[in-house]
Amino acid sequence: MFSVLATAPAVYTTSDLLTNLLVFIMATFLGVELIRHVTRLLHTPLMALTNAISSVSMIAALIVMSETTSTAILILATVGVALASTNIISGFILVERIVRLFKSKPKTAGKPAK
Repeated sequence: MFSVLATAPAVYTTSDLLTNLLVFIMATFLGVELIRHVTRLLHTPLMALTNAISSVSMIAALIVMSETTSTAILILATVGVALASTNIISGFILVERIVRLFKSKPKTAGKPAK
């Protein structure tokens, strides 16, 4: 089913590992800076998009978990699933709270005006 995963090289060189680590660190700093400069009006759509990205990451980690024979990769994939699920659940909770802020409160009908 996933023949691309089966043909991937099993051994990574130190250069590949350092390159991947550098890309990860740079992406982390770029993501923090981008999110820091988002206006308040766009936070709800941004959280919904983050939930979608986390769900894709979770599916990828589950695929890796089902295909791997290495204990180290299995542990890393398990950590990935845990982090992605935490992000998805907290994202839905935050989006629900933000949407609740924008709902209008029901007006009381029988109150006399002062």
